Amino acid sequence: MRIGARGWAGIVVAVLLCVLFLSLCVRIVPADAPHDSEPLSSASSSATELLIPVEGVPAVVLTDTFTQSRANGARPHDAIDIMAARGSTVLAAADGRIEKLFWSEEGGRTVYERSPDGRRIYYYAHLDSYAPGLHEGQAVRRGDRIAAVGSTGNADPSAPHLHFAVHVAEPREPWHGGRAVNPYPLFARSP
Repeated sequence: MRIGARGWAGIVVAVLLCVLFLSLCVRIVPADAPHDSEPLSSASSSATELLIPVEGVPAVVLTDTFTQSRANGARPHDAIDIMAARGSTVLAAADGRIEKLFWSEEGGRTVYERSPDGRRIYYYAHLDSYAPGLHEGQAVRRGDRIAAVGSTGNADPSAPHLHFAVHVAEPREPWHGGRAVNPYPLFARSP
């Protein structure tokens, strides 16, 4: 199928309109930029912005999928999906400790990271692989390579992505506990 000059012009216009729309809807916040303190939830008042946990993914391409339903409406998503090529580097979104490396039917290969104060759990799912040497109990710094994007578990093999969730928990709650909060506003804040 050949696309003529008019077809290419239409594609270019559509892309430019999408970029313009997104630039009006999303403010890009660099990972190292100063920011206003804003509570992660009513349970935590010491939140900081999180690093987008897939290397090279800008805030402008993130989509808030937190409230979407899954399993034909049987359960809430309670996370965001960050679309990326299989094998893209997954980074620690914040400082913490690797609490659990786990395989589940839904999440596939996963990482559970707990914040230094024990009150936040960062969940990374559908991973293709772990970073070499990654192990439970390991301290990680924001931006450390921890895994690679994949489509393990119940993810569509043709749409690799990182399923990323944040849970607010009590320090002694188990690695799979806590209450889900929307991570999307912590990456890209509205103006």
